Amino acid sequence: MNDVKAKVQARQQQSGFEQTYELDAPPEKVWRAISIAEFREKWLPKEALAEAQSLSEMPGREIRYKLRDDTPPYLESTVTFAIAPNASGGTSLRIIHELTGATFERLSKTVANSNSPTLMLAA
Repeated sequence: MNDVKAKVQARQQQSGFEQTYELDAPPEKVWRAISIAEFREKWLPKEALAEAQSLSEMPGREIRYKLRDDTPPYLESTVTFAIAPNASGGTSLRIIHELTGATFERLSKTVANSNSPTLMLAA
């Protein structure tokens, strides 16, 4: 079982990253900033989102969005914002950013120095 857990953690480390921030603001205020479109667009523009709606929500605790790069190869990823109250009365904000499965699989099979001819796809 530990081998499976280690493989999952290694894959997650390769396909994304996680950051944690300790904020002075109370959890309710942070939740509004990440879940209400008018507030969220001040720091995460709607153009960065692949879909206008969140992928999933646990009100007051966690929200997930799907993002898409604005330049080729237009990679897609998911970002999860998880909040929890901290000991000082503020908020602990965890941001987990991961490439989506198909995108990650395609990139992980590409070798930068494969010496094979470069192929381009027609749009």
